[in-house]
Amino acid sequence: MGAAVELRQLEYFVAVAEELGLGRAAERLETPEGEVRRRIDGLERELGLRLFEPGAPPRHVRLTAAGERLLPEARAALAAADRVRQTAAGIVTGMEGLVRLGTSRAFADRVYRALGALAERRPRLRVRLERAPQEGRLAAVRSGTFDAALVRTVRRAEGIALYPVWTEPLLAALPAGHPLAAPEELHPARLARLPLRLAPRETNPALHDLVTAAVPDWTPGPPFTTLRATLDALATAAEPSWTVFHPAGPLPRDRRLAIRPLRAPRVPVSLAVRPGCLTPAVRALLEALTATAEPPHTPHPRPPLPGPAPAVHPAEAASG
Repeated sequence: MGAAVELRQLEYFVAVAEELGLGRAAERLETPEGEVRRRIDGLERELGLRLFEPGAPPRHVRLTAAGERLLPEARAALAAADRVRQTAAGIVTGMEGLVRLGTSRAFADRVYRALGALAERRPRLRVRLERAPQEGRLAAVRSGTFDAALVRTVRRAEGIALYPVWTEPLLAALPAGHPLAAPEELHPARLARLPLRLAPRETNPALHDLVTAAVPDWTPGPPFTTLRATLDALATAAEPSWTVFHPAGPLPRDRRLAIRPLRAPRVPVSLAVRPGCLTPAVRALLEALTATAEPPHTPHPRPPLPGPAPAVHPAEAASG
């Protein structure tokens, strides 16, 4: 038996079987009768089986036992091929398919809300979330392992096209009883004289440069270690100071601290894609992310509890 059965041959086989004649099948297929006969003869040779035998009246045919057995399989193969074509068409238009999105838990709230909105409009389009540090996300986009990735503070990157999706505020933490903690939103210039516990530039150059540009006359404070340790030290130190960090998950719950968004600077978050690879599916995801509103930042999303609580993971604070 040969191994080169074509879908077109199966289509002709099903037409002849349903019409019970080469002539009527040729009319249905809008193909010369000789071409229909040639396709059927070729299929029989490939399969090593006789599929039809002469019927009555003349020019009619009927299925052999082998033909009857193969007919449902041929119909199933044609239906499967049609589903392949429909799926391919959906992928081309972005209505279905798979997008591999590199992300971080810092973006979880906004990403999940965007995916919920996207699922309502394109229920057959899947987005698989892949967590990795920011440099790892960019490398995976360059290699094609990720179709896109969310990145923070990146303004240019080799081999990457960046599409802005939103901006977000930095968060400042300072002692709850300090007079500067009274406003719900802080202006960085007002904090310039208060000692700042700032992450070293080698740990997070983008954050360091962003803050020092916004507060050029900032007052250096005690060293920043990890975010959790720094917040604990800030809450217990005799001399007041402050620190700044990216929002990432639930805010620390410590009634000794005030967590406030900074009015400026705003931190850019972008969707990183390989140049020329903004497919319809990735574009649909980009639109959903861009349209998702910024969640409110409150000092304490839940009633404060006594004592310090787990803060943002240091790796998230450093890498975004």
